[in-house]
Amino acid sequence: MHKAKMIVDTFNKHKSWSNRTIAQVLGVSRRYVRRVLNPIRRGQQASSVKIKLPKILLFDIETLPMSVYVWFLGKQRIHPQNITDEWSVVSWSAKWLFEPEVMSQVVTAKEAIKRQDSSILQGIWDLLDQADIVVAQNGDRFDIRKLNTRFLKYGYIPPSSYQSIDTLKVMQRYFSLPSYKLDYVAKFLGFRPKKSTDFSLWKDCLMGKEEALNFMVEYNRNDVMMLEDLYLKIRGWIKSHPNCALYMETVDSVCANCGSNNIEEIGRYYTQAGRYASFRCLDCGAMCRSRYADLDKEERRALLASSAK
Repeated sequence: MHKAKMIVDTFNKHKSWSNRTIAQVLGVSRRYVRRVLNPIRRGQQASSVKIKLPKILLFDIETLPMSVYVWFLGKQRIHPQNITDEWSVVSWSAKWLFEPEVMSQVVTAKEAIKRQDSSILQGIWDLLDQADIVVAQNGDRFDIRKLNTRFLKYGYIPPSSYQSIDTLKVMQRYFSLPSYKLDYVAKFLGFRPKKSTDFSLWKDCLMGKEEALNFMVEYNRNDVMMLEDLYLKIRGWIKSHPNCALYMETVDSVCANCGSNNIEEIGRYYTQAGRYASFRCLDCGAMCRSRYADLDKEERRALLASSAK
């Protein structure tokens, strides 16, 4: 049971007890008791007290290509003077993890023709500003840098700090597939497929065709739902996943990857200098370990390490 719930239950049974008494009885810090009970003492219903979870945003953007003058189709360096039209964002889609609503925006026909995207940037900036963790396919190299470029162009300040999970990097690091494109990965794992399209969709958007722009945002929204399926499938494999426990303000031991307290101790984790309790999350499957070694003073003193040279 989460200690926050134990604190609330104890408070409901013993209304006259002070925070200090509850802390002593339950073996937790008074500061933690105060953080849990202060909203209730101010009149908030006990049932509305919930464990805080990190805000995880899944998002994807689509961009329109540049137009440039070239002399031939082979590999070449194109001088910036040859650019006639820069790239721009045509649409974005995003959703909060486990929430049903998929949010999105797409430029108008006139804006697509002129490659103007300033009207749709505020919405995605606001979401990034609220997020603790963001998830995107190739997000570190593409989506985040592309958005930052447009934010810079139009005078936005940086959104609040967030941690990034790039599902493309995760797939490339831990798995060996013939292709890491989202469509191939989705088919390999049996998820919903990408909406079928080709470059003609982008050309039609450049010409401001309403039907193409409407299809583009649906294509974009479908990618975000595919992304959520993929993230949940691989979350337990991500060894560098941001530690959800740090966002939850809880003294319970919870899974670092998903925040679940449905964990079990399954043995020991060993390093060159320490031995730690090892845990398995029964929800996402991730492996976690204690931050504190269970060696006593005599064991630490007797421990030898390999020579560096």
